[in-house]
Amino acid sequence: MEGKQQQELGPLGPAVSTGDDRRSEEGRDAAGGGTQGRPLGPTPSQSRFQVDLVAEGAGRPVDEPRKASGEGGVAGKGSEEAKGRFRVNFVDPSASDESPGEPGGGSSEGGNVSFQNGGDTVLSEGSLHSGGHHHYYYDTHTNTYYLRTFGHNTMDAVPRIDYYRHTAADLGEKLIRPSLAELHDELDKEPFEDGYANGEEGTPAGEASATYTPDSKGVVKFGWIKGVLVRCMLNIWGVMLFIRLSWIVGQAGIGLSVLVIGMATVVTTITGLSTSAIATNGFVRGGGAYYLISRSLGPEFGGAIGLIFAFANAVAVAMYVVGFAETVVELLKENGTLMIDEMNDIRIIGAITVVVLLGISVAGMEWEAKAQIVLLVILILAIGDFVIGTFIPLDSKKPKGFFGYKAEIFMENFGPDFRDEETFFSVFAIFFPAATGILAGANISGDLADPQSAIPRGTLLAILITTLVYVGIAVSVGSCVVRDATGNVNNTIVTELTNCTTAACKLNYDFSSCQTGCHYGLMNNFQVMSMVSGFAPLITAGIFSATLSSALASLVSAPKIFQALCKDNIYPGFQMFARGYGKNNEPLRGYLLTFLIALGFILIAELNVIAPIISNFFLASYALINFSVFHASLAKSPGWRPAFKYYNMWISLVGAILCCIVMFVINWWAALLTYVIVLGLYIYVTYKKPDVNWGSSTQALTYLNALQHSIRLSGVEDHVKNFRPQCLIMTGAPNARPALLHLVHAFTKNVGLMICGHVHMGPRRQAIKELSTDLAKYQRWLIKNKMKAFYAPVHAEDLRDGGQYLMQAAGLGRMRPNTLVVGFKKNWRQGDMRDVETYINLFHDAFDIQYGVVVIRLKEGLDVSHLQGQEELLSSQEKSPCTKDVIVKVDYSKKTETDTSIAFAPSSSERTSALHKEENEDGKTTTQPLLKKDSKSTSPLNLADQRLLDASTQFQKKQGKSNIDVWWLFDDGGLTLLIPYLITTKKKWKDCKIRVFIGGKINRIDHDRRAMATLLSKFRIDFSDIMVLGDINTKPKKENIAAFEEMIEPFRLHEDDKEQEAADKLKEDEPWRITDNELELYKTKTYRQIRLNELLKEHSSMANIIVMSLPVARKGAVSSALYMAWLEALSKDLPPVLLVRGNHQSVLTFYS
Repeated sequence: MEGKQQQELGPLGPAVSTGDDRRSEEGRDAAGGGTQGRPLGPTPSQSRFQVDLVAEGAGRPVDEPRKASGEGGVAGKGSEEAKGRFRVNFVDPSASDESPGEPGGGSSEGGNVSFQNGGDTVLSEGSLHSGGHHHYYYDTHTNTYYLRTFGHNTMDAVPRIDYYRHTAADLGEKLIRPSLAELHDELDKEPFEDGYANGEEGTPAGEASATYTPDSKGVVKFGWIKGVLVRCMLNIWGVMLFIRLSWIVGQAGIGLSVLVIGMATVVTTITGLSTSAIATNGFVRGGGAYYLISRSLGPEFGGAIGLIFAFANAVAVAMYVVGFAETVVELLKENGTLMIDEMNDIRIIGAITVVVLLGISVAGMEWEAKAQIVLLVILILAIGDFVIGTFIPLDSKKPKGFFGYKAEIFMENFGPDFRDEETFFSVFAIFFPAATGILAGANISGDLADPQSAIPRGTLLAILITTLVYVGIAVSVGSCVVRDATGNVNNTIVTELTNCTTAACKLNYDFSSCQTGCHYGLMNNFQVMSMVSGFAPLITAGIFSATLSSALASLVSAPKIFQALCKDNIYPGFQMFARGYGKNNEPLRGYLLTFLIALGFILIAELNVIAPIISNFFLASYALINFSVFHASLAKSPGWRPAFKYYNMWISLVGAILCCIVMFVINWWAALLTYVIVLGLYIYVTYKKPDVNWGSSTQALTYLNALQHSIRLSGVEDHVKNFRPQCLIMTGAPNARPALLHLVHAFTKNVGLMICGHVHMGPRRQAIKELSTDLAKYQRWLIKNKMKAFYAPVHAEDLRDGGQYLMQAAGLGRMRPNTLVVGFKKNWRQGDMRDVETYINLFHDAFDIQYGVVVIRLKEGLDVSHLQGQEELLSSQEKSPCTKDVIVKVDYSKKTETDTSIAFAPSSSERTSALHKEENEDGKTTTQPLLKKDSKSTSPLNLADQRLLDASTQFQKKQGKSNIDVWWLFDDGGLTLLIPYLITTKKKWKDCKIRVFIGGKINRIDHDRRAMATLLSKFRIDFSDIMVLGDINTKPKKENIAAFEEMIEPFRLHEDDKEQEAADKLKEDEPWRITDNELELYKTKTYRQIRLNELLKEHSSMANIIVMSLPVARKGAVSSALYMAWLEALSKDLPPVLLVRGNHQSVLTFYS
């Protein structure tokens, strides 16, 4: 399949290319339709794609309207000026046998250049004519028409932004640079191998028609003033400004009021700086706070915050609307025109208001933005009205406490005067919600023309302006109005008093009667600003403006955030809200949901309970935004490089801590509730594991921690107490030998390293391709099957070389394998004996580099790959138009203790190990039991295969009360004893008891037993029994010796029956052959293996597993065939056997 990729280029841009591994779903849409205008060409074996060139600076329309095949209808009409860029259409030829229709009108200037096989070029002259079908192909040797880079003929592409776009980019088309393989691989095919001779007509089947889609017109995008500054100012200036600020000044005094405003500003400014840093670290899409947090900290935190932030905004709509309704009802009450009663009037007016606001929002962002501008003008006029009013002290207002700017009043009001059990923190808690709203601009990030510059500018300037206004009004109202006033004109003082202490007294007013309670002054009248202002109704208009603008901003923010959350499919149940409508992709369903939530809370009308929860929800978002910046800086990810430089990771951390403190200051139970909700959602999302990868700082920090700990660990010397079996398992494909994998996992899980080695043999070029695909495929398979293991593929000429590469290079620092685990070669007598030679040499190599060796044998065998229907892998690759990873999926969800079947076969259904994974559009896996769909046509498994399947799952079940028999015949440092001990620490094996068998002399059996019991107790290893075998050296039964001799007969050299020269030549050619001399020399050892097998059958035939010392053969002295025969004789017809040999370094100690 190599070398058949075809890349078409226009003469303007850099080279664009794709290979098999970049087929796109879009290809289906582009490849569908009719055949008019083009003859069918030969069908190539893989995807094509076509680039449409748009001429730079062309004033005329680029393309006429043209028909696109597939679902798209009219794919693109180009009437605007060309942008000089490519449109890449990915095509899957298998999606349709027909050529798509011939495009109409325009042609790309200068023709298209096709690169075939990464270097050979052909020129399609005449480009794509509207009526004709002729395509002239020229040989590259006679007519070279390359793309020129720096004046040279080359495929290499120059740097360009279009190569770095996402496939779904809004701002432009994604181009694909030539792959390394296309530039580097040798050319091994003719350029016209696809069947195109010079001048031949026709185009490859399924090639897409050229389309250029201009940017969609009419999409509303806002600048930084309209989009961010105005919104943030309106959201921050709330009802608090007009109704509560004067009361706060009365309680806390001017000094502490400024401190309260300053503290709130510190929190919001730090959050603003953090928001700016995240917003300028890459392209920001819609979703505001949710988008910023999720892309920085990952889906777990993002999903938790996104949901509560959207909900908080929805309920905030209700809060602001009720604030508006209360003001209206106050006016109605003053004029005596209540409809029913106060509570129901608030509900009626609130409901009507929220319907009107919904109408403005649904009308579109443009209308909503216009409404915000009008409301801001009213708000600024109201503030101006108050400032002007402070300079016009009227005598009629003096009894109510307003005297104009007086130093006496300023001095009196500077200090605090807390009443009614208020404290500094309670006043701060009341004021702080007035400072929130700084994310109003960021929340509509998707509707900003340039969110990267708009969010920092608008947010920080809004914080500055609103803070100055808050401080200015606090100081001015504290300098003009006394704390208590009667409102009675008769309280003027005629005679001068000598002992005046209050400012009012010095200004000739006696408000001393206010000890009993007054209705005027900073402390008693919430409408002080109306009283001070030049024109009171304007302040009422300001209150209306502040409440409605905040309500409108929240009503727009909530659906946008919720839509972004639903698009990411973190909560699958909410998928329906992801859909947008119209040119602006408005989330109408989200608007409706927000409206219903707001309406519900308006009808409850108990906002005093809800308000602190909402404030805490906002604060939780601020805390996480600050923490995101700290976390990203801490992770030192190269991808964290914000354009906004005025942030500091430690200040962001302080900001996050301050937000958490403020949550408790405002309301401790609401803070706890918020923590519980965020934690609950975090746990839910973590459990669900959404299939997304956003390159979050959590990943970066995980890597950094792993790196730092690995380096720290490499400086620590090994100690026997910390010895762990770190296993390199020669599994091949991990799913091919499940029993081997699960048994080793039983003693390495959470204890030691486990690396699945896979040696790829065969042609290098093919193997190298397989390595990269297998690495992702099988590592994901291991993770999905909860295997705590790594997958390590290598390419080598044979198994021995591959094993050597892995043993020498696998691992990192101290995390390197120290034990080689292999499955027993079951079919060694039927196969090529050179494979046996390689297999045995693997053991010798392991011992040479001080590895321990474990050989695992199941009598049924280990390898189930021949039952997995390898054709499934091929068919899945043909089916899938986009080459997402081919995955091997194993599903244990329905596994029970009694059911041990694996769905490699029609007769078993519970465990699916499929060598394919079809991915739907949403990336979810559909897993089918392998071979099951063909069960009608496939014959049922034979008995041996069925037993093999059953055996391959036996270590996945809970093991009952049975024995693990340890035959510790030779001291290898203790690995033979450590492995069974580690197995019994696992949950599935905890009911198993260890029985120890040792060799000994008949006359010293009790002594040997006591000595071993003492050793085991010092090692603190529990055992149920110790058996001393005094008859190991007894000669085995004659029939067993005869069977052994019969087994090795085909592999003997019989040099005594041959001439010396012939015998030497045969031994040289076939070094695995057993010489007569060797057989005689090792007769005792041979008999011991046969005898041990008899004893094993006698004592351990009912054990769950047998762990036994592996016999060692001297390198160069014992032939491979004899060693293999020993292992065969020792372990045949037994329960699962682990033949273990440590590297003779102590792995157990009884010292503390």
